[in-house]
Parts: sequence; C-alpha cells; structure tokens
Amino acid sequence: MADEVSGTEAGTVRVDAWLWSVRLTKTRSIAATACRAGHVKVNGERAKPAQAIRAGDEVRLFHAGRERIVVVRRPVSKRVGAPVAAECLIDKSPPPPTPVEAAAAGIRDRGTGRPTKRDRREIQSLRGR
Repeated sequence: MADEVSGTEAGTVRVDAWLWSVRLTKTRSIAATACRAGHVKVNGERAKPAQAIRAGDEVRLFHAGRERIVVVRRPVSKRVGAPVAAECLIDKSPPPPTPVEAAAAGIRDRGTGRPTKRDRREIQSLRGR
C-alpha cells in the first residue's frame, strides 16, 4: 500500500485523483469538472483539480445533490476497494435527506412548464432560503 502514495512531496496527491480513488466520484473527470465548477473546497478554499492534499485536510464536495464533508486520513492516488477507501477518510457529512424530506423540497411534475414567480417563491421557502 505504500506505493499508492505519490506526488512530488511525500504524502501528497492531487485532489481530483484522491476524490476518485476513495470513491466519492465515479470518474476522475467528474472530480476534475467538480473542482473547476467550484464544487470542491479544501480547508475552506476553492480547489483546482491539481491542488495537492495531504493527511488532515478537510475536503468539501457538493455532488449528487448533497454535500460531503470528509477529512483526509491517507492520501492515495490509485483507486482502491471500498473497505480500503473507508480507511482513507473520516466522513463528517450530514446524513442524506430521507425520501419524505426530499419530496418536501418542492419537486415539480415533469412537463408542468416553467415555474411561475409564485411557484419559485414557494420552492425557495421550502428550501429555507
């Protein structure tokens, strides 16, 4: 497992490669796209795909409709199995919403058209904005 750690400095790895390695994203290109879109933050700062991370860094990823907050325990650059991936991070994410909470968030029926101003205000009030 020691050969999984790579980078110019010992113990660092690219943030997009790490997100893919520990199975937070399905592909590395999805992780890189999320970084470029501003959906990934390392220690509170927006991360570029090539930003180096090391053990102890906090990574926030907004992906698939929810925010994942993880702390890096071990940087790995190669994709690893699920049991090993679980050892490489500490998950501090809030629990995913239940189906009842997700339905209450204002899901519109398909084909109902563009929301009116009133609909938009109701959706925002349901989301707590």
